[in-house]
Amino acid sequence: MSRWKIVAITVVVLVVAIIGYRIVHRPTGFQRGKGQDAPIPVTVVPATRENVPVYLTALGTVSALNTVTVVPQVAGQLVSVNFKEGKEIKKGDVIAQIDPRTFQAAVEQAQGKLAQDQALLSAAKYLASSYENLGKKQYVAAQTLQAQEQTVRQYQAAVLADKAALDSARVQLGYTTIRAPINGVAGLRLVDVGNIVGPTTSGGIVVLTQIHPISVLFNLPQQNIEAVRDGMTKGALQVAALDRSNNTVIATGALKVINNQIDTSTSTFQLKAEFANPTDTLWPGQFVNVRLQLGTLHDALVVPAQAVQRGPDGDYVFAVQPDNTVKMQPVTTGGEAGASQTVISKGLSAGVRVVTEGQFRLKQNSKVIPLAPGQVPPMPKTVAAKARSGGGHRG
Repeated sequence: MSRWKIVAITVVVLVVAIIGYRIVHRPTGFQRGKGQDAPIPVTVVPATRENVPVYLTALGTVSALNTVTVVPQVAGQLVSVNFKEGKEIKKGDVIAQIDPRTFQAAVEQAQGKLAQDQALLSAAKYLASSYENLGKKQYVAAQTLQAQEQTVRQYQAAVLADKAALDSARVQLGYTTIRAPINGVAGLRLVDVGNIVGPTTSGGIVVLTQIHPISVLFNLPQQNIEAVRDGMTKGALQVAALDRSNNTVIATGALKVINNQIDTSTSTFQLKAEFANPTDTLWPGQFVNVRLQLGTLHDALVVPAQAVQRGPDGDYVFAVQPDNTVKMQPVTTGGEAGASQTVISKGLSAGVRVVTEGQFRLKQNSKVIPLAPGQVPPMPKTVAAKARSGGGHRG
């Protein structure tokens, strides 16, 4: 036998001997079968009765209350743009200017025509008055007086037409100064200074989006429509917009509109809520989680949401018995009570302690050490005794 084989056999014998020694002399607390029935530390919370808001939840889309594409109403050269992209604009603010000279000339021309016809009318009236006085003395024929009166009426009509033409010219001149029709945020500038713009300009000059207030559109299943309509008859229903984590409320508003028909393709109906949005938390096109409060359940039984487990036979909780063993208790839930609690409508009583942390180690009749939330599990007796005796100290 070679030297290397002898060395290998010797090493194997030593390893087997060490393993056997460890098995025979293993500490009592870790021998097979010992410790399997040791109590499991778990966090427990008693079921309580509270007044619970009733919510319906959905995914919503933020939509501007009003969106206006600003299109010039007269044609001409764009000589100035007076807004900053992305900035708030007030209704009536000047946002652009079209070259007004052609339209100013049309106003002056209409003013001249009006003055001319007013002068002719004045002369015709004077002449008609003279004919009327002379007609009384039979110096002028009646036909001549009637003809002059017709001339007066003709000039009166001409003056009215001139005034209308002047008003129209002034309106056209006013259109050269383009003003914001609503309060809103300006989008990107779509036309540069120097271009010829007009009513046919594609896309307009800018799009204004009103975000104060702002709307959120969302859909709910059709079976909820009666509950929502009943809630609206009792007053305004509060709507909350939550962040992507569905934990933090970022804005609160009120339900304004239920759409007038149900979408047959999805069996849902659409609703619109309105938010004041003073700090621009909501932005058009943004997705938010929506929580519609229908009312309040009084004296409802609630437990922490993490206490409810899902099994093949339905929902259940681990209920702690008086002897500190747990029972897999089937329950019927009645909806969410906010983001952290669940309503229990059947299967549980107030005061029963339910496990909220540590369920993954439990089974029916497991023995547990109930702990309050945040409480540290007790130190095992063998470890505590060794710590007191100083057995863990190396001299």
